[in-house]
Amino acid sequence: MALADELVALGGSFLAAGVVARLGAKIGLPTIPLFMLAGIIFGPHTPGLALVDNPADLKVVAALGLIFLLFYLGLEFSLDDIVQGGGRLLVAGGIYLLLNVGGGLAFGFAVGWGGREALVLAGVIGISSSAIVTKLLVDLKRLGNPESRLILGIIVVEDVFLALYLALLQPVLAGAHDFGEAAVAFGKAFGFLIVLTAVARWGSRVVGKLVETKDDELLVVMFTGLAVLTAGLAEELGVSDAIGAFMIGLILATTKAAGRIRALVHPLRDAFAALFFFSFGLSIAPGDFGPVLIPIVIAVAVTFVLNIAAGAIAARLHSYGRQAAVNIGLTVLSRGEFALILATLAIAAGLDGRLAPFIAGYVFILAILGPLLAGRSAALLRLLPASLFRSRDDEVTVSDVPGTVHRG
Repeated sequence: MALADELVALGGSFLAAGVVARLGAKIGLPTIPLFMLAGIIFGPHTPGLALVDNPADLKVVAALGLIFLLFYLGLEFSLDDIVQGGGRLLVAGGIYLLLNVGGGLAFGFAVGWGGREALVLAGVIGISSSAIVTKLLVDLKRLGNPESRLILGIIVVEDVFLALYLALLQPVLAGAHDFGEAAVAFGKAFGFLIVLTAVARWGSRVVGKLVETKDDELLVVMFTGLAVLTAGLAEELGVSDAIGAFMIGLILATTKAAGRIRALVHPLRDAFAALFFFSFGLSIAPGDFGPVLIPIVIAVAVTFVLNIAAGAIAARLHSYGRQAAVNIGLTVLSRGEFALILATLAIAAGLDGRLAPFIAGYVFILAILGPLLAGRSAALLRLLPASLFRSRDDEVTVSDVPGTVHRG
């Protein structure tokens, strides 16, 4: 492809994603599924204008989107968050993951697409969208609610699980042929995690001196170089580039420059992430949704039930009322960026072709349904029997919450 064609395709992709998302925003829809929808509409599998004939043409730009997404997620996480949240936070997050990841794994085996596919579906169904959840709390003006601390705590526990899950999944997707080969690959990934976690815990001062500068321009250049280089080294070691990006974000989160980096990376994350979601949409043909429509509907229903159950258990654990329980369950219902990351990894690994359209449809529905239901949680109280909770929802105050969790 000539340079002029590449620039037109790239600029057109940005613009198409922005226009479709802007139209959806007028009626309150989140951007993630709309970026993906733009890719489907203007992709090679849909009649009409095809901005990009081959999704591989956007491979590097889409990879930057993934890197900045996970880098930002690492910046938002602190190793001290779990400790400050206390044991009940760990239990609540663990129960949430046990129900949802376990339910996703059971669903994956039930549809019969294969063992590796089931492991991917466990993460797709089990892990909520940090981007949508945090934006929802802001948009619904619920950051001051006591249960919102717990919701953010669950997201933090998910972040920890995410890194371990990707480390486990990578050798599976790489097609390890026996247990020994898989164990070596997982050991390599886990060792990479341990080294970077140690750097985050004890070597952040050294890394901080490397990137720290009063000049914002140079700071952007330095942290971008670190994020991309670490992601590339992770990929070279047979570990997902997503892990590398997340871990370098985790390291920089402990430096004095963390606040400035978080602010400066935000527009980079938004711009390149839009192309990541758009690029994923390019690989989806509308006709592919037909064979997976019933599994999508079942998965959405299963996710709804599991999230309401997890919200009820978490609320009960913290002595919250029914309204808080429904708020928790519906706020963490949305699925988004991480599910699409898994879909991208599954496509690259050559897994069952039904996975990509299934994940696309599943994410699209829940990314829209989640915010709509969360905004109407007061009308859904009847879903949970009052006997499970305190008789009054206003008995819990902010001071009852064990510790705080920081997420931007």
